[in-house]
Amino acid sequence: MSAPSPAPSPRGRFITFEGIDGAGKSTQHARLIDYLRDKGVTVVASREPGGTPLGEKLRTLLLGDSMHLETEALLMFAARREHIAQVIEPALMRGDWVVCDRFTDASVAYQGGGRGLPLTKLQQLATWVQGDLRPDLTLVFDAPVELAQARVRSGTTNPDRFEQEQNEFFQRVRQAYLAIAANEPLRVKVINATQSPEKIATEVKALVDKVYLIH
Repeated sequence: MSAPSPAPSPRGRFITFEGIDGAGKSTQHARLIDYLRDKGVTVVASREPGGTPLGEKLRTLLLGDSMHLETEALLMFAARREHIAQVIEPALMRGDWVVCDRFTDASVAYQGGGRGLPLTKLQQLATWVQGDLRPDLTLVFDAPVELAQARVRSGTTNPDRFEQEQNEFFQRVRQAYLAIAANEPLRVKVINATQSPEKIATEVKALVDKVYLIH
């Protein structure tokens, strides 16, 4: 009589960080990863565009080269498809947590809200590329555009082509993020990113603790 098969590992958690450039999400992304690992959680840290060798090559093109809006969106989703297949889905199947700096909400906010690509096209791409995969929790770091842009200017001497966009672009992106949060309040939580990094980190940890009962 053959031995019973081991029970499958429970699916891991998928947390994404979103917000306009300069909102401070990347700093908090790193802090949450350290916090979870200290709690004994196996975490896969990733980012978009990127996350895989091919994705990082596409990231270089996307952040540096001018291109047609639809080309930009298609390359974003091409990098995402590779990221899902090579990193996100395998990690979740193992029971690991994936904490990712940007995901599909960024495409809706930047290519949709910022650049004006019809949402129907983005929805078609999302359905094709990710199927039923959705983040379990998305944190949107929200700050006034002027503050976020000042942070970008003080923090980098070589801004990429998104960071070089005008305030009006980021106003549209910000509003798109807030609309996503309003439409999906159970998944998407808005964080006031004008607070000190320490206060923001405390809020993020408390939220994750509450949702996932981490002690």
